[in-house]
Formats: sequence, C-alpha cells, structure tokens
Amino acid sequence: MISAQIINFFDQDTNTFSYIVIDPTGNHCAVIDSVLNYDAPSGRSSYSAADQIVDYVNNNKLQVEWLLETHVHADHLSAAPYLQQKLGGKIAIGEHITLVQETFSKVFNTGSDFCCDGNQFDHLFADNDTFTIGNLKAIALHTPGHTPACMSYQIGNCIFVGDTLFMPDYGTARCDFPGGNAAQLYRSIQKLYALPDQTRVFMCHDYKAPGRDNFMFETTIGEERAHNIHLNHNVSESAFINLRQSKDATLSMPKLILPSVQVNMRAGHFPEAEENGIQYLKIPLNKI
Repeated sequence: MISAQIINFFDQDTNTFSYIVIDPTGNHCAVIDSVLNYDAPSGRSSYSAADQIVDYVNNNKLQVEWLLETHVHADHLSAAPYLQQKLGGKIAIGEHITLVQETFSKVFNTGSDFCCDGNQFDHLFADNDTFTIGNLKAIALHTPGHTPACMSYQIGNCIFVGDTLFMPDYGTARCDFPGGNAAQLYRSIQKLYALPDQTRVFMCHDYKAPGRDNFMFETTIGEERAHNIHLNHNVSESAFINLRQSKDATLSMPKLILPSVQVNMRAGHFPEAEENGIQYLKIPLNKI
C-alpha cells in the first residue's frame, strides 16, 4: 500500500486543520477542508489561509485533483472555489448534502433560484465510493451524526474524519445541529473503529483539552477506541447518547455558524449579488 504524504495547515482563528494529501509516486494531490478567512464584524473575506495552500502546491509543482469537504462546516467558511480558481480540482462532498440544503434553504429563505440537488458541487460521493489521487486509492465513508452529510475519507492508511471525532482527550462531535443525531454518530464511530488499529486519524479541529498545552491533529484508530473520553470500547450506545445529549444542551452556537452554513451549502460560493451589485448573507432571527 502506498503511504500518502500529509501536509497540515492550521487556522487558529477557527481551530481548523486543512490538509494537502500527496501521492508520493507522482505530483497529484487533494486538499481537504480548506479555510476562507472571514471577519464577521466587517463582513470581509480574505485568503491568507488559502494562499498558504496555493503557495505550497505551486512551489512543489503539485497537481490538485480533488478539493474535498468532509461536511457543511458550521465554524469556518470553505475556500474551495478560490482554490479551484487558482489550482483546479473538483469540489466534492457527500451525496446527503441535499438533506442539509433542504433544511437550511428554509432557514435562510434562499428562494427558488437555489437548487437543493447538490449541483453546486462538482462531485457527490455515496457511501463506499472509491476514487484515486494519482496512484493513491481512497474510499468515501458516510459517517453521519454530527450532520446528515458527513463523510470521512480513507486514503491509504489514513482517514480524515471531519468533526466526527476529536483527539481522544477531547471526545466527539456535537449532534444538536439540525439533522444531527447522537445514535447515528455512535454507529458512524463504530464504523471507524472497525478499521485497523494503526490507521492514522486526522482531525479537522482541535481545541486543546484541559491540561494540554499544544494543538494536535493526528492520532490512531487504536488510540481513539481505547482512550476517547466520550466513546471508547467500554461505552454503550445508550450511555453515549445520554452523554452527548447532556453535553450538547450546554453548548453555545459556533461564532460563524450563520455565515458558514449558507456559504458552505453552496460549495463555498457566496450568494449572488443583488441589484445593487452587493452580495449579502442573511441573519435569521430566533431560529437557530
């Protein structure tokens, strides 16, 4: 089995890890969970995080095949369209993006011009779909629970789990967003735990668990199964559901959920400009 070369990038404003996954036998690569810088008070976007990826790809003469999204993020805006313009590649997400679009098109009252069929993306993965990054073989695994559309990408001996799992000392994803489901998350994590112990697990986020001074982005399936504080091999489904629901009831909404979701469900594109030439994001009151 070919081992992928993994390059990580960390956006501290959103605690997000993005990755370039490289086929070491050639120059093909994929980008996973990119970040568009967004300043909520001013409504301004910028590209410093994405430009780090652009510079790395160009400096190393890589060819981007895929711009992969693990799910419709609620904590950062995707830079996939900007990266596609600069580097090429197909923007892809799980096929159940349609469920997320149907839910949030009502919340944001997107109107008839917005289609809830996922056509904003170049490719939609079904569960267990296979694809390649150069000579690297990859599998898209549907791992719902945090959202209905969450996908994990198994690439060689690595898996990129989005928000499904965090580092073992931090736990698991919240399930209280529309379409989230703690029972589904339990089953999705069991699906991941069926992978070999030595499988490398890459986080989308880290928030530094109490007592830990450094940010971390990688662990293994064996470490998660043995030591995850929310769901290890000793935790039953009912106990996990009770824990997850109790914890979720105490959590506030992510700071960027409203801009993030309405952009990310459009594959990272902003809504079309209105008649005055200005693009707008909506703030639904007393809804989320």
